[in-house]
Amino acid sequence: MAYTTIKKPSDYFNTKLYTGNGSTNNITGVGFQPDFVWCKGRSIAYDHRVFNVLSGVQKYNDTGNTGADSSDSNSIQSFDSDGFTLGSEAGANVNSQTFASWNWKANGAGSANTDGSISSTVSANTTSGFSIVQYTGNASAGATIGHGLGSVPKMVIVKKTNAAKDWNVYHVGMGATKGMYLNLTNAEQTHTNWNNTTPTSSVFSIGSDDQVNGSGQTYIAYCFADVQGYSKFGSYVGNGNADGTFVYTGFKPAFVMTKEWEGTSDWYINDTTRDFNGTYGNDASLLANTSGAEFTSSSLNVDMLSNGFKLRSANPSTNEVAGYIYMAFAEQPLVGDNPATAR
Repeated sequence: MAYTTIKKPSDYFNTKLYTGNGSTNNITGVGFQPDFVWCKGRSIAYDHRVFNVLSGVQKYNDTGNTGADSSDSNSIQSFDSDGFTLGSEAGANVNSQTFASWNWKANGAGSANTDGSISSTVSANTTSGFSIVQYTGNASAGATIGHGLGSVPKMVIVKKTNAAKDWNVYHVGMGATKGMYLNLTNAEQTHTNWNNTTPTSSVFSIGSDDQVNGSGQTYIAYCFADVQGYSKFGSYVGNGNADGTFVYTGFKPAFVMTKEWEGTSDWYINDTTRDFNGTYGNDASLLANTSGAEFTSSSLNVDMLSNGFKLRSANPSTNEVAGYIYMAFAEQPLVGDNPATAR
């Protein structure tokens, strides 16, 4: 599928910072009505909060743990035209503490999809290459799930929602015979959760394991495709040098998450809203797999450049001589009608 050129990436992905108030908190300035909201405390060590439009309001999960979805009337109250409204639930709204939220636009409440052997409900944005998929497993090896993108997803994250299981990650950089877990530091593992089958433009494949396909069990999948000038999912090899590896994306990144797949490491999240080329580069990190507060370190820095990102340390978490995967979303495309501006 040929995507429409995205002239303004912030129409589909945006980072919004806010301060908690311990009460009803209307977060505005996202720029669109988000369908997937990922919140994390910056100044406080609280668990991640992940909300999506298909699971619905007053429900959340945590990328750093295995638990089922939590239902809490004090969590997210609504997905709004320019942001979202939180209740008093502490994980995303502790009074006077600072938070980051990463927001993606899918396509609202979703619709039925029968492209796979398992029917799904899909909220798909074919322009930005992002979809949220809800399905019920059947324990059949080789089952397929429609994702609605019209193009091959390069990254798929699946979480069981009604019971405790890991966050399963398929990534093009590892291939369909391997996988990792967003809540763990483990290196890649060989398994059949992706049925040893690369996703197609209409479906992704799963094995029979309860992690992704237990009979009668419920799941949410987040599916991402490359879109030129907006998003990129790939791999790089670190060089173990302070003058680190440069990774070409074709745009100035607004958000980058990296993970070593050949060894043990955390899932590092950096974005330009929290820290644009600070003392050590973009060195304000949060970790997708832990509850830890934001931290800065000269040994974990990354520079967001006009056409990609460059590691600026020899730290093994991001740049030893090993293989890493990444996901990146644009602040501005490299060229076009809405070019990058200097800061």
